[in-house]
Amino acid sequence: MSLYGAMMIGVSGLQANSTALSVSSSNIANANTVGYKAGQNSFSSLLASSGGSGDISSQGVVALPTQNVTLQGLVQSTSVPTDMAISGNGFFVVNQRADGTGATYYTRAGNFTPDANGNLKNASGLYLMGWPVDSSGNTPSDPTSLAPVNVNALSGAADASSTMSIQANLSAGTAVTTGYTAGDMTSGAVTPDFTRTINAYDSQGGSQPLGVSFVKTGANTWAYEVAYQGDAANMTGTNPIATGTMTFNADGTLANANAPTTPATGSINVNIPWNPATSGLNPQALAIDFGTVGTSSGLTQYNAASSLGSTHVDGSSFGSLTGVSVDTDGFVTAQFSNGLSKKIYKVPLATFANPDGLGAVSGNAYTVTGASGDPIVNSANTGSAGSVQAKSLENSTVDIATEFTNLITTQRAYSASARVITTADQMLQQLEQIQ
Repeated sequence: MSLYGAMMIGVSGLQANSTALSVSSSNIANANTVGYKAGQNSFSSLLASSGGSGDISSQGVVALPTQNVTLQGLVQSTSVPTDMAISGNGFFVVNQRADGTGATYYTRAGNFTPDANGNLKNASGLYLMGWPVDSSGNTPSDPTSLAPVNVNALSGAADASSTMSIQANLSAGTAVTTGYTAGDMTSGAVTPDFTRTINAYDSQGGSQPLGVSFVKTGANTWAYEVAYQGDAANMTGTNPIATGTMTFNADGTLANANAPTTPATGSINVNIPWNPATSGLNPQALAIDFGTVGTSSGLTQYNAASSLGSTHVDGSSFGSLTGVSVDTDGFVTAQFSNGLSKKIYKVPLATFANPDGLGAVSGNAYTVTGASGDPIVNSANTGSAGSVQAKSLENSTVDIATEFTNLITTQRAYSASARVITTADQMLQQLEQIQ
């Protein structure tokens, strides 16, 4: 091998170690970057000829930098509800643009916060993509139907009442009222033996008063009426909205809430005929539970004063958005001041046949390459995707001690390569002086 060849080998050493220095420098600079995967440098010999002569005196060196994308970083807890970390092999799907029309990338950096419009984006300005969840809690059947996750999509929520339960005692000593006709208590023709007003919630979060009245019409037999006590213009049809007959057993327990129908039941179904033109509401179905037949769990008839024990009505009034939470399945749930919670998005995770083959882009993200394979977008906790941990972030996989050691060895190798060049240069100078 010529002296010029020796100098070129030294040059290859300088170039390879410069690359190694760049890798270590990038790692050190990103030691605190969320979700960053440390790069590593490998060296490979480079022969001047591939003829298989076996001459090892002409071997140069080439640097082969790689990034271990599959290495799991330490997960650290935070106090931000929209911070997310992945325990597994998945990646968040992100987009360059808030409307989801930009380039799609994949990242492990889950430090997401809402922008001015409520779209979740990470510190690199990449927007999180997810599946919108419908009112039934279902996600789109097409896994590629992703949209930017917006936590301000709902300003508030209300929940219409669908069930009501009543626990009360109707005095067994009450005198029987004769001549009662359905609707007499609501019209005022008959004074109820016992009545109470219970508020239910409509679909717009309004509180609507319903009067439940009872009159004794025979031994162990009571008539009841459910009447709307608000503005009559809000309804169509007649008031009361429900009437019926209730019977009790000889031991005071409920026999049938809707006598004489069979089989005996402890509940009745009521339809509130809202007038859409005046109230803006559609008719509302309400199930009223008077207790379990044959027990004293609801309405009873004992020889004590008529009294109301308790009532329970589901639904709620309007509540404003107070925050969001994320569960391990990736569901983003909106929480409201009235105690309601509603799933609004589900964050999917993308997996690849060869994650280490992904191409790195600015913003601590990756793009698909031929070496990585196409992404498979699936729910969290599916296959090797892993789970989503809320209020957590994945730390960088950089080990500072290792990088400082690499800096020292790289510097020494660079100096040695430079020495090879200067030595070869001195030998050439001596050669030139031969006369």
